[in-house]
Amino acid sequence: MSNKINSIIEELKSLTLLEAAELVKQIEEVFDVDTSTVSGAGMVMMNTDTSSNSKEEVEEKTEFDIILEEVPAAKKIAVLKVVRSLTALGLKEAKELVESTPKTIKDSISKEEAEEIKNKLEEAGAKVSIK
Repeated sequence: MSNKINSIIEELKSLTLLEAAELVKQIEEVFDVDTSTVSGAGMVMMNTDTSSNSKEEVEEKTEFDIILEEVPAAKKIAVLKVVRSLTALGLKEAKELVESTPKTIKDSISKEEAEEIKNKLEEAGAKVSIK
């Protein structure tokens, strides 16, 4: 890689979570792209083994993401408190996360933990989805 690219990579490594989120937002605006559609994309592999006549077993998903979809203005403080308790974010970072919905709160967690977090956020008044 060139020195310019290495320099950019090193700068990116030093960004905080909020700075990285702000960078993504700016890139979306400047280059007129939507990164939310790219992040959910995945590769689908098909089984090419035709020697098996039995039914293929469907692999159960084991990792889930919690996405904060919407926060009503009247419930913002309650949701903010729950978000802070679920994440290691400070007040400012959690506030920015809550105000910039939809945002992923937790990713790659178990189904049970995802359901528990979803229930806590919904009790506080947030609209949440599990993907």
